[in-house]
Amino acid sequence: DFVDIIEAIGTGKANESIELTAKATETIGALNFEGGQKVEAGFVVAELTSREQSADLAAARAELAEARQNYERVSGLAAKGFATKAQLDQATSARDSAAAKVRSLESRVTDRLIKAPFAGVLGLRRVSVGTLVKPGDVITTLDDISIIKVDFTVPEVFLGALSVGMPIRVGVEAYPSRVFEGKVVGIDTRVDPVSRAVAVRAEIPNTDGVLRPGMLMTVSALKNPRVSLSVPEQSLVPLDDKQYVYVVGADMKAERREVKIGARVPGTVEILSGLKAGEKVVVDGTIRLRPGAVVKIADVKQSEQKKNDKGSAEAAGPRT
Repeated sequence: DFVDIIEAIGTGKANESIELTAKATETIGALNFEGGQKVEAGFVVAELTSREQSADLAAARAELAEARQNYERVSGLAAKGFATKAQLDQATSARDSAAAKVRSLESRVTDRLIKAPFAGVLGLRRVSVGTLVKPGDVITTLDDISIIKVDFTVPEVFLGALSVGMPIRVGVEAYPSRVFEGKVVGIDTRVDPVSRAVAVRAEIPNTDGVLRPGMLMTVSALKNPRVSLSVPEQSLVPLDDKQYVYVVGADMKAERREVKIGARVPGTVEILSGLKAGEKVVVDGTIRLRPGAVVKIADVKQSEQKKNDKGSAEAAGPRT
């Protein structure tokens, strides 16, 4: 199995990320979280002092209840002809005005509750209880890291090979023995005229939460997966700018044959042309081999034993 690899460097980002800030000038009344805590959407992260607003809201709700009762009474009298239309309009206006005042005060009280707009992980506290905050002051951060986005750039020469859904592999310095897998979810519509590169975004599932926003990531985009002929890398004989292998035919004579190679994986190289499946290729001893030489197929175990025996190093012959 072979695949072409486009390598790049990217930076991890949270799936969703915001700074939770105050919406009003007030003191912090309560902080309901610890740094690193996982919360659900709607969780009340902090509460601003709201005693005055709560009292005003209670009074407004009482006024609304009284206005509704008056409207019901006048409406009943109007239906029987004992109240004028003007009196009914006045009662209706008073009821609607009281309801609007309640909604306004409810909004002010709600502004004093700082809630998480989506599920995620809270950052460190930036304030303490009793701190006077004003609109825009950061209380903490909230990141959804269930999925990590990674943005990277690719030279425009590879633009034709990029596609949404293309698999990627990612490595990070913090976990050198792990490989994280994801896929391309977006390709920018423009190529940077200065760098001649296009921005690409991929997503990586982060179910165990080990990846963090801001991490430096080594990205390998995988294109053109295929199954091809291959030989052990050590069987190649480079001459000038060409590559050769020694093929052993039915007459047990070595034939030096030029091959065209493709991708490499550790210890193995792809053969694009020059060989057929099933042909015998010399793996060891190619340095001493010459075209037309008669080759004896050595027993693998005996060959390995001879290689371990320094005194028998000269007697070890080519093997396939």
